[in-house]
Amino acid sequence: MEGVTAVPSPRPEPAGPSRTGRTSLAAALLSGALGAAVALLATRQEWSEGTATVAGGAFPLTAKGSDVTGVPAALAVVGLAALVAVFAVRRAGRLAVAAVLALSGAGTVAAALLGASDSTALDEKAAQASGDASATVGALSHTAWPYVAAVGGLLLLVAGLLALRFGRLWPAMSGRYERGGAPRPRRAAAPADPDRPEELWKALDRGEDPTGA
Repeated sequence: MEGVTAVPSPRPEPAGPSRTGRTSLAAALLSGALGAAVALLATRQEWSEGTATVAGGAFPLTAKGSDVTGVPAALAVVGLAALVAVFAVRRAGRLAVAAVLALSGAGTVAAALLGASDSTALDEKAAQASGDASATVGALSHTAWPYVAAVGGLLLLVAGLLALRFGRLWPAMSGRYERGGAPRPRRAAAPADPDRPEELWKALDRGEDPTGA
């Protein structure tokens, strides 16, 4: 048919990478923040309990996660800091920070699992309570909180692995913006001084009369 021209409609750009970046970013933030919070909370709970023999009687003893080991709490803080710092760097720096995040999670898991069967903290308390340096704790038992801390470390590890895999798709902090979010105003170029020698030569090169009004 004359007078009719078929104009192909523009194809929408594929939204796969951006959607994947948003989804992985949300998952990493949720996993990292939740993992750090869970690990820190678990280290403040009771991990083990037992008894010490004092004056012929049984004296109850308990140990919190922070008494058993300080590693999970320290690594949880490191992981949380790395989760925030991953947005302040790019390329190789982002990979390095993501690796720190993943290693923090793995270290938290390992330390929590090792602490789940550790009796050193209660043995020290038993020695102090009985006044005998060789005394050890009796009727030792452990709670589930070390494993809760390990779950927190696992979430940090997942956040680190997501950052390693999809971090290149995530946005980064830009220096073009002030704290209020508005673009920084560009500085206006200083007006040229016609009396400067270099300006006179430039005017002559352009075929202008620098002495004219």
